[in-house]
Amino acid sequence: MRERSSDIALAARGLSKQFGGLRAVADVSLDVRIGEIHAVIGPNGAGKSTLINLLSGDLVVSAGDISLDGAALTHLPPHHRARAGVGRSYQKTTIFADFTAHENVRLAAQAHAARPLRMIGSVHADAGVNRRTADALMLAGLHERAAVVARQLSHGEQRQLEIAMVLATAPRVILLDEPLAGMGQGEARCIVDLIKSLKAGRAVLIVEHDMDAVFELADRLTVMADGAVIASGAPDEVRMQPAVRSAYLGDDGAPA
Repeated sequence: MRERSSDIALAARGLSKQFGGLRAVADVSLDVRIGEIHAVIGPNGAGKSTLINLLSGDLVVSAGDISLDGAALTHLPPHHRARAGVGRSYQKTTIFADFTAHENVRLAAQAHAARPLRMIGSVHADAGVNRRTADALMLAGLHERAAVVARQLSHGEQRQLEIAMVLATAPRVILLDEPLAGMGQGEARCIVDLIKSLKAGRAVLIVEHDMDAVFELADRLTVMADGAVIASGAPDEVRMQPAVRSAYLGDDGAPA
């Protein structure tokens, strides 16, 4: 089926990042489409996390352009990108450990509200914030754990909470950096199912080392090595390319 440019939510063209004499990302281009999960894989040091940091605005590009629905993002700081519709989670859990799950998500929803700093009245009176908070907790599977203090949640539930906080900002694009890191099989299964649900009406880009999860989740796959893209396309096609098998998946095409 012919792809439409209107399906593209987040587009990167010729992205590069230089750290002194090290070129961590080298002329990378990719599209993240609505209704798809786009996975980025590669060996350690391939530039995957640097790429996601460029897309989110946590790092400033050395060269190249980033756009969301055709609008330029390249020089916007992270909080402006978040308000525009780019949400992300990090490798390390970033939650307020002493707040409840509900309070964590409400703060994220409030930060995205038209008037995030309410000087008069209670934030609890904002119907829009309350609705987004409840919806995000439900989508992330945490509605029954909303009153639990975040530090008392399991590692997997804390990852769910992070995703709920992202959902509360009404993102058009979600960037996930190693969401399965440190998880047991049961928790990982829950997060994989959650990630599958995220692409409904959204675009998802995931950086992940768990190859079983990657090939279950990905609609599109980009492989990086030494900061550059060596292959991109449908997962079954990409995994059979000699350059990919040699650089990352093993000579027999199975995950290394």
